[in-house]
Amino acid sequence: MPLLLLGMLSLVFGVAAGLARLGADMPAPAAALAGWHAALMICAFFGTVIGLERAVALGGAIAYLGPLASGIGGVALLAGLPLPWVESLFVFASCVLFGGAIAVVRRQSAMFTRTLAVGAGCWLAGNMAWVTSGSVQAAIPWWLAFLVVTIAGERLELTRFLPARREAAPLFRIATATTLGGAVAAWFSSYGLMLFAAGLFGLSLWLLRYDIARHNARQRGLVRYIALCLLSGYVWLAAGALIGLVGGFAPGHPLRDAALHAIALGFVFAMVFGHAPIIFPAIARVKIPYHPVFYLPLALLHVSLVIRVLGGIGGGDALPLLRLGGLANAFALLVFVMTMVGSVLRGRGAGRG
Repeated sequence: MPLLLLGMLSLVFGVAAGLARLGADMPAPAAALAGWHAALMICAFFGTVIGLERAVALGGAIAYLGPLASGIGGVALLAGLPLPWVESLFVFASCVLFGGAIAVVRRQSAMFTRTLAVGAGCWLAGNMAWVTSGSVQAAIPWWLAFLVVTIAGERLELTRFLPARREAAPLFRIATATTLGGAVAAWFSSYGLMLFAAGLFGLSLWLLRYDIARHNARQRGLVRYIALCLLSGYVWLAAGALIGLVGGFAPGHPLRDAALHAIALGFVFAMVFGHAPIIFPAIARVKIPYHPVFYLPLALLHVSLVIRVLGGIGGGDALPLLRLGGLANAFALLVFVMTMVGSVLRGRGAGRG
């Protein structure tokens, strides 16, 4: 739980820093972190949560050093400690995650374990790109690949419960290889980012076509809720990739905010919303019983993101719309956290009853 709280601290300041980037009136400490929004959200928050999830699965004290390092790295960033200290902590955390993923592959070599290892390697590559270039922008494609490939690997594991389709595995490899190839090529040419976007679009189509979520959407209760979270997230991944195909991933491009947040918010947080009732009980040892109110933050997330993307596409004249969408995004995340906390309290009450 303390490691999870470290990650949540970075989430709070990361969201506030993001709002400051949009020009919202934020407290001075959050406004001063505006330039570190991506590092707080991806390295300090998602790095800690994903690292913690893997540490729980692997067991052993060494596995917990990764999320501990990324959690402390987030605190170091908030405290304004020297940047090399922060970078070193994130690099160490990604090394632990990558090393753990390799250990899992050696224990069970399967397509999904190898994919998860590739995802962890993307985080390490992104951190090294940040360290060597001195620019967070150089890390962005790799950090996005870290999240997308990791999620795709986790979903790939569950497709084992579906009838095997001969074309599925080759198509998955092609989409993943295209994504990674684009991230590498982005070092040398702006066209690399379009190749990167093409890979992400391929992964979105693969997930929409082959993920078990399509089947589970016909179920009821929590299973249906998770499936709808996933399917809606895949649509946002496709949307972000399409915006990227017209240049939206390039630094300074007018559509960059729309492209990045369609994926980082629409895709990744839809996955968080869907998996939270399963993952957080395993991490925090609490019950999160399903309730239809779970759909409220999901609906708020999607509606607010539509507003934000429209504001991004609209350009300078639509800046108020972009800012409104950003504020509504933050409200959706707050409602989600409150919904989860309320569900935990409800689960404890039911347990005592």
